[in-house]
Order: sequence, then C-alpha cells, then structure tokens
Amino acid sequence: MQALYFVLGIPLLGSVVLAWCGHRGFARDVNVGFSLGTFVAACVLTAAVISGGPLFAWRQEFFIDPLNVFLVTLTAFVGLTTAIFSRPYMRVEEQRGKMTPPRLRLYHSMYQLFSFTMLLALTTNNMGILWVAMEAATLTTVMLVSVYRTAASLEAAWKYFILCGVGIAQALFGTVLLFMAAEKVIGAEGGALLWTHLDAVKAQLDPDIITLAFAFLFIGYGTKVGLVPLHNWLPDAHAEGPTPVSAVLSGLLLNVALYAILRFKVLTDGALSNQLAGHLMMGFGLTSVVVASFFLWGRRDVKRMFAYSSIEHMGLITFAFGMGGPIATYAGLLHMTVHSLIKSAIFFAVGHATQQAGTQLMAEIRGLMKVSPTVGWGLMLGTLAILGMPPFGVFASEFLILTTAMREHAWATPFLLLALGVAFAAIFARVQPMVFGDTTLQPLEHPPALLPVFVHLGLGLMLGLYIPPYLDEWYRQAARMIGG
Repeated sequence: MQALYFVLGIPLLGSVVLAWCGHRGFARDVNVGFSLGTFVAACVLTAAVISGGPLFAWRQEFFIDPLNVFLVTLTAFVGLTTAIFSRPYMRVEEQRGKMTPPRLRLYHSMYQLFSFTMLLALTTNNMGILWVAMEAATLTTVMLVSVYRTAASLEAAWKYFILCGVGIAQALFGTVLLFMAAEKVIGAEGGALLWTHLDAVKAQLDPDIITLAFAFLFIGYGTKVGLVPLHNWLPDAHAEGPTPVSAVLSGLLLNVALYAILRFKVLTDGALSNQLAGHLMMGFGLTSVVVASFFLWGRRDVKRMFAYSSIEHMGLITFAFGMGGPIATYAGLLHMTVHSLIKSAIFFAVGHATQQAGTQLMAEIRGLMKVSPTVGWGLMLGTLAILGMPPFGVFASEFLILTTAMREHAWATPFLLLALGVAFAAIFARVQPMVFGDTTLQPLEHPPALLPVFVHLGLGLMLGLYIPPYLDEWYRQAARMIGG
C-alpha cells in the first residue's frame, strides 16, 4: 500500500517545490518529472490491486477497489501527457509575454496541487474527505483559470468560483444528511462517513433522508460535472484559461465529479426500492446531450465549442449510468475513458493551432494541414474520433449506449440520435476548414509537443478495436458494482 502514499505524496511535494522554483527555466521539466513519478506510482498501485484485490490504508480512510483504481491511473496518465504538452506551450506563452515569472510559478504549483486533489478525491474512503478534496479542486482550478489575469479570465474564474461554490455547498448539505442517516445505523463513532461501512448497511439507511441527501449531492457534484442547467461555468473556464487547463478539466475534473456521484448512487440504489437515482441521472444526462449539441451551433471560439462537446459527452455518460445494468454501465465506463483520452488530445492540438494563429476564433484559423501537418492531422483525427466515427473507442461506447437505450428506453433513442447528428454536423463543419483551408499562418517558434496527441489517439483507436483483458475485467467488476 506504500504506492498510495507516493501517488498522493509526489504531487503534493511537487506543488511545494514548484511554488518555490516554478518560474525558473527548468520548472517545466520538474513539472513533467513529478507527473511522471505520480504515474509510475499509480501503475504500481494498480498492479497491486489487480493481483491482491481491494486495499485499505490509514485506518480505512483510503480505499482502492476496481471502481477507482484505473481512474487513478487514467488521471495520472493524462496529468503526465498534459505536463509534456505544457512544456513548449508555456515556453511560447512566456516569450509572447502572456506568462510572467509569478504566473508561471502559480501555474506549475497549482497544476501539481490540482493533481493531488483529484487523486485524493478518487482514493479516499471518507465521504467527508471527498467533499474537502472537491472543494480544494475548485479553489486550485480558479487559480489556474485566472492565471492570465485578463478581464475575461478573471470573469471566467469568478463565475466558476460562484457557481461551483454554490454547487459544492449543496454537496456539503447532502453529505451532512448522509451522515445523519448513517449515524442511526452505524453510530457516530463507527465510521459513519466511510463508504465501505455505508455500503455494508445501505439497505438499513432511512430512505427519506437518503432521497433528500442524493438530491443535494447530485445537484452539488452535478455542477462540477457540467450537467445542464448547471453548466454555465464550463465554456468560459475552457475558453479563458490556458489550454493545458482545458485538457485536465475535460479529461480529469469532470470524471472525478461523476465518480463521486456514482459512489452515492450505489448507496441510494441500495437504500431505496425505486430507481430515483437512475431516473435523475437519465433525465439530466439526456437534457445535457440535447442542449449542448444545439449550443455547438454558432460558436466562434474553438475552445468554447469543444467545451460544449464535453458537456454533451458527460451528459451521455451520465445517461448511460442512469440506465444501469451491466451493458450500459460498461459502456459508460468505456466512454469515460475514451472521452478523457480523445478530448485532451483535441485540446493539445487546439492549443498549438491557436498559438500559431494568435487567436481562438475559428474563422481566423485556416490551413493547419499546410503550415503544420501533424497539428492538422491531430485535430482532424481527434475530431472524427470524438464524433463517434469507427473504429475509435467512442463509436464502440456510443453504439452500446444507443442499442441499450433502444431496447430498454426506446423513447430516448430519437433524442440521442438527433443530438449526436446535430453535434456531428456542427463540429465537423467548423473543423474541416480549419484543417484544410487556405492559410497565411506561420510555424511556431518552438516545435509543438505532438507525441501526447497521437499517443492518446492511438489508445482511443485501440479501445475501439481491442480492450486488454485486465481493463475489460475492471470494466466488468466496476459495472457490477455500479449497475447491479
């Protein structure tokens, strides 16, 4: 279990070190080094869980099981590749005067602290610590979004802070209600907020209190997921913050917030005799898919457009988990994985494209294939992958979700098909001229870091063609735990 202490300790130490030296030239490499150490520790932890089963640590305050262990590795992996992408990206931003030494120190230290909060939220067994970790993630993300100190970035950070602050307050109230229900069964001294203890007695929890608790928890953490109508912070945060922040927001934060909801869904399903949790998730998920797909039309900012795409996909994942059952839940987990990989790859490519053009307006980004073919191919392949074109993994997961909906909830199928069709047309119509149009763009001052783009796309392609046995087994175990 020592690997867990390294998973949490390395990024925490990294935030302290980079708060001291984050403005120096070697800070970019130090940031990558700490991220690499975290990823290696996460792989060791994953191997230990695969071979030995679920693990506890520190008086059962931390718990690693099939539901969170691969999310830990996915989080550490995306954190590493984003840090690699960040090296040349931030170097260009510094030379153009957008990143000063104090801003670089803030960015690098908060990047590591953000990774720590995400990993803490994933590994804790205590629902109170989970709330603390999500609140800390909110605060660190506010600092990252506002790092440019422009009027637009400060406004976006303030909107993020207010909306997610209100949401996290609702989650706190839901956590208090959960404790009230658990205290009657477990007792105040019996670890009433430990998820494993709650899971063991979930059938004995007061259904009225649990119903109210899940409503507040779903609203609170659903704000962090970006579900409609709680999504307004997300497009601004993506558009105004640095592109590496957009990558980790879509690839990590949304997943962790949804993970929190899933933990509480398991308890709610066990305590209630109805499908309240699933119906809420289906309703909000389907609404998010439909609304976000239509909001894609008329977007002029490329990062804002892909932010709405993230809302659409998180809605689809939430809908899948709401349907429940082994197939839909398996598809939701697969979609969560491939969305993290593909969407972060897209933001990597978009980051280099916007630096070349000097703007995020899609009308002024043209002909990437001529000036930088690798960036152009990365953006085009990533776009096709996220739109569900075979044989990428998004196609496989969406196919499973749609076929399950056709069989069990036929009324929802036309809405899903309409939304996916609208999203495809809206995004492809904008990206195609960005990649193949005429251009006067110039190459970047420093070679872009494109290895993370194609590694992510390669993994997304692999998951559409072949799922490794150990990953397949994790999906199956986690699906049984969530979907029953």
